[in-house]
Amino acid sequence: MDRIVSTPAADVAFADPSTDSQPSLARELERKIRSKAARIAVIGLGYVGLPLAVTAAHKGFAVSGLDTDPEKPRLLGAGISYLDSVPEEALRRVVDAGTFAATSDFSVLGKADVIVICVPTPLSPQREPDLSYVIGSTRSVADHLRRGQLVVLESTTWPGTSEEVVLPILEQGSLRSGRDFFLAYSPEREDPGNAEFTTSRIARVVGGHGDDARSLALAFYGELTERTVPVSSMRTAEAVKLTENIFRAVNIALINELKIVYDAMGIDIWEVVDAAKTKPFGFMPFYPGPGMGGHCVPIDPFYLTWKAREYDISTRFIELAGEINNAMPLYVVSKLATALDERQGRGLKGARVLIVGIAYKKNVADVRESPALRIMDCLRARGANVAYYDPRVAAIPRTRRYPELTGLASIAWEPERLAGYDAAIIVTDHDGTDYAALVGAVPLVVDTRNATRDVSSGREKIVRA
Repeated sequence: MDRIVSTPAADVAFADPSTDSQPSLARELERKIRSKAARIAVIGLGYVGLPLAVTAAHKGFAVSGLDTDPEKPRLLGAGISYLDSVPEEALRRVVDAGTFAATSDFSVLGKADVIVICVPTPLSPQREPDLSYVIGSTRSVADHLRRGQLVVLESTTWPGTSEEVVLPILEQGSLRSGRDFFLAYSPEREDPGNAEFTTSRIARVVGGHGDDARSLALAFYGELTERTVPVSSMRTAEAVKLTENIFRAVNIALINELKIVYDAMGIDIWEVVDAAKTKPFGFMPFYPGPGMGGHCVPIDPFYLTWKAREYDISTRFIELAGEINNAMPLYVVSKLATALDERQGRGLKGARVLIVGIAYKKNVADVRESPALRIMDCLRARGANVAYYDPRVAAIPRTRRYPELTGLASIAWEPERLAGYDAAIIVTDHDGTDYAALVGAVPLVVDTRNATRDVSSGREKIVRA
């Protein structure tokens, strides 16, 4: 498929060299990018940075991947991928070719022509933006900044971060944006577990601090992706990312609320959505669940909520959606407690409960903000004996909110072992899990994902939640 670039290379406009001596910097960097001679540095080798780095290496760029965790460069240097979205065959190809190398030595930033920052932007315990990773990475860039470099922030954040936080740090020395270096923002759009839309197939939105910065960022991402979408400013690009995730959060909250209402009425929300989505216009299907997880949808809306306070604006709609989605794990626990009481005449205390699926979404190994962790925590607090099964998560890694769950290992999927539980909760519906066997072995199954829709035998054991 031909690459579709909203701003074609021939139309990229740099400042007039007759009035400014600096455009040669932009023109020279654009030439390097087009010829693949530009050296790329990607800071942060997680779910966003590593796929980007490997994609750039496959496209012919020389790429340095940087991470403060020394274990990541060690694994990557050995050709071992820790992400499903980066196949080891693809990783080894670029490592063996010498086009990709991972390191914890940030001095390589001084040799890079394009620097991309892909680090986490979590929330603090008070639900305020935590920009410590962005600030730390930007300071590392500033320590090695030289003339003629393009710096791009990809981390999701509130509108104005690039200009109000990143830019001042980069300009603490004598170098100035638009004159000596170039700054842009392009929000990441990775969707872990989605085999159809990989890094090179997802359109990239680009905003720059000035026309030259935007044109250079468009040239860079145009070499990596099928389509680039220029916007008027970095603030606009930052707002685009938040809007995408707020849209999802609000619609998921709506469908979760409808689930509770329709359940009280004896109506199957899944059947409702399946019928409604046959309308060819005016409806987009969203599906209910046990709560939201991942690094984007549960977190990003609150970045805008926080920033809106600066303008004395209350984001009531966004906050309400957050309240609904955050309450879903408690709703699931309540459904389990009621079902145990009605069907087995017992409470949660002492009950043996199996969580099926600990990752935040199907077919990934990522547990960040997973509702399963909160469900486990709530069940344990009420005296239940809780275990989990997840074919993609062998043991729970350390998390900010639930450090006490660190190291808890997945059980083996054995029919006789499944039969030892009083109840199971399907939280994450990974492909390949034998839900019929689960229903056959466990006396009570609470299904939050409609994973048992095709199970015919033992349906009396299933409770939708």
